[in-house]
Amino acid sequence: MKLEKSTDFENIIDKGIVLVDFFATWCGPCKMLSPILEELEIEYKDKMTILKVDVDEYSSIATKYSIYSIPTLLLFKDGELVKKSVGFKDLDGLKKFIEL
Repeated sequence: MKLEKSTDFENIIDKGIVLVDFFATWCGPCKMLSPILEELEIEYKDKMTILKVDVDEYSSIATKYSIYSIPTLLLFKDGELVKKSVGFKDLDGLKKFIEL
């Protein structure tokens, strides 16, 4: 799911497990990560939400979470940040990252 309004961000991350992908449309590694996240979203659809946040559109959110490189993945559980990963990950790497 792509973030549509910055005011929705806190409400989305507040419930359950949410993987937030900070990306930009011009970012090569972000483009490589996108289909892997789509595959992960299908596999984990009942267990977690995947939220895509464009750093160019929502720079205030990126700044709040100290996003300096992309892609950056943040894993939230009930609104609490539990893990952070910077850079490209393959499917196996993503699965290991989201294990709680």
